[in-house]
Amino acid sequence: MKRKVEIVVISDIHLGTYGCHAKEVLQYLNSVKPKKLILNGDIFDIWQFRKRYFPKAHLQVIKKIISLAAKGTMVYYLTGNHDEKLRRFSDTKMGNIYILDKLVLELDGKKAWFFHGDVFDASIQHAKWLAKLGGWGYDLLILINRFLNHLLVWMGKEKYSLSKKIKNSVKGAVKFISNFEDTASELAIHNDFDYVICGHIHQPVIREVSNDNGKCIYLNSGDWIENLTALEYHNEKWKLYVHGESKRYIAPEPGLEAYEEDDELPELLSAFNTFL
Repeated sequence: MKRKVEIVVISDIHLGTYGCHAKEVLQYLNSVKPKKLILNGDIFDIWQFRKRYFPKAHLQVIKKIISLAAKGTMVYYLTGNHDEKLRRFSDTKMGNIYILDKLVLELDGKKAWFFHGDVFDASIQHAKWLAKLGGWGYDLLILINRFLNHLLVWMGKEKYSLSKKIKNSVKGAVKFISNFEDTASELAIHNDFDYVICGHIHQPVIREVSNDNGKCIYLNSGDWIENLTALEYHNEKWKLYVHGESKRYIAPEPGLEAYEEDDELPELLSAFNTFL
């Protein structure tokens, strides 16, 4: 049986890059039955998109999202910086799929504000070429990290995250993450939102923030490059899901439905290229 949840929030899948864990995304989406699926930016990585690299598993993620929408799930695609070209289609509706820049929902009497979060990133707003260069460097780092982890597993040692080590050891990166979270929270409190839900910085978290004007819950859905995380809202509670046998905050029910592969996928890629 699939787990029924009211809302699933995932972001920063970065389909079309070497670091994307598309198979794991599929495993997760096959384990849940959400009423609403919020794709909070950077689902596609249009910055680094290249036709020669778009594996079958990446296409299957697209097909799964379309399938969920066809079966009644409301899908909200909120644009991010890596898929900013889709912003020209903001406020477009295709069946149960909506393309938006931001979303406000009322959840059991509380207001929730969803957006990707790149609006706070000055490097993207003022020096896009530098941000894109950083994206290529990050992708290369993830490739190196994967090779390193294969060696570590072969040697019987635990996996190691190079990018997390760099982020945690560079004061500027730590300060940026803190400033991002504080800015989003302060704006949410100022605008009377109870929840503010972002992506972008690849740092999954749920925490309460308060200041002299009030308080809110800040949430970040993380990513599917390193952390493999999602947010779930059900029975008036938010939970952070971490994919992986030893790190699963929410245990899946037994007998998950397998996602059957098929060969009718080139049409999807062709449609995707036309859409861009």
